[in-house]
Amino acid sequence: MTKVKGFGRYNNQVMDVADYVVPQQGTSVFCIITRLIMTENQTQGLCPQYGKKYRCSNDTDCDKHMGSHLASGIFTGTCLTEVGQCQVEGWCPTEDDSVSTEFMEEAENFTIFIKNSVRFPHFGVTRGNFPPNINIACIYDPVSNPYCPIFRVGDILKLANETFSTIAGQGGQIGIHIRWFCNFDKPVENCRPSYSFTRLDDVFGENTVSKGYNFRFAKYYRSPSEGDYRTLHKAFAIHFDVMVSGNAGKFDVIPTLINIVAAFTSVGLATVLCDVILLNFLRGAEQYKAKKFEEVSDVAVNTESECQSQSQSLQTLKTEGKVSYDSETFSNGRQP
Repeated sequence: MTKVKGFGRYNNQVMDVADYVVPQQGTSVFCIITRLIMTENQTQGLCPQYGKKYRCSNDTDCDKHMGSHLASGIFTGTCLTEVGQCQVEGWCPTEDDSVSTEFMEEAENFTIFIKNSVRFPHFGVTRGNFPPNINIACIYDPVSNPYCPIFRVGDILKLANETFSTIAGQGGQIGIHIRWFCNFDKPVENCRPSYSFTRLDDVFGENTVSKGYNFRFAKYYRSPSEGDYRTLHKAFAIHFDVMVSGNAGKFDVIPTLINIVAAFTSVGLATVLCDVILLNFLRGAEQYKAKKFEEVSDVAVNTESECQSQSQSLQTLKTEGKVSYDSETFSNGRQP
């Protein structure tokens, strides 16, 4: 929930929150109007469309605008030669947003009250961003008063690296980020929010189209003599978007053991650790050892060595016999 406080003066009138805050419900997204272009006493009819690109000298110059949605009404295709502008049908007179108006300087000192709560259902904890005995006269400061829920507009813009005079003329979008990072191993009272501020439309700062932030709204009236008429407002505003994120944690034995085992498995230590436990600490360690290792005695080793020696001797005799046999056959075959 949000709530804005402050009074300003604009067009020789005192403005309160009902005049410059949109919407009035106090949601997490709201606007503070800093500048207005008003077109008063509009009625339905035919009139010229103001603007350089709508200038004309004959009806042909207006044909290219037929079906356009960028004007203040529906083009009729007629050129009003007496004023040199294309004609439209709609609310007249049409808006001329090229006029220069001043912004409301007092808006820099307006205050924003933010009421926020966060719930961590896994831990059964719900926290609010200020205590019951909060000093309602406090103003947020990141160093001296970091938990005060009341923010001055000028301070928010300064912390977002913006100046009020720059953003008040064309409008802009400011993000207020509330972060909850809580460690429930410590007392719950230490679970408090932190605030950060940034300009959300900064990436479009170099654009020549649709710079800043503005919107239009109208106030409608009826009189017995003139019928229905309205006052059109083009509002340039600072658009605030309150965003909340949170993360909480608490030490637990079971997740810790799972993470340790997963770490050992990833580096190949799980097999070694299991062998150490099974061979030394379990009741059936001897049976496991008998299955895992094969014991070889000295007698078996000597017997195996003798077998290998006899095999080598037989191989040698076979080789020598073959050589003698070949030699005898050669001798018996000689001619006298």
